[in-house]
Amino acid sequence: MASTKEYCDFILEQLIDLPGVTCRPMMGEFLLYLDGVLFGGIYDDRLLVKTVPENAEFDMAESIPYDGAKPMYLVEDVDDKEKLKDIIIKTKGGLQNGR
Repeated sequence: MASTKEYCDFILEQLIDLPGVTCRPMMGEFLLYLDGVLFGGIYDDRLLVKTVPENAEFDMAESIPYDGAKPMYLVEDVDDKEKLKDIIIKTKGGLQNGR
């Protein structure tokens, strides 16, 4: 099942206070970037972020975005803008630290 543009727009609206977030469509799904760093994506209308030690504190469940992919963290509480922002900032930080 592909993701909808409406869900992507909803996630981008939730992140309106986080400048530098961009979205790129890719094969029916959406890849998400913060300041050019790929931190996650929208797969089957689910927000998933890369797993790094810096975002483990949020105790998110692992989920597979598509067959053959590495597990990512599933962000379930997308309505909490502040927590969502914190998750993404910490994910990007972990990725920039070489993880």
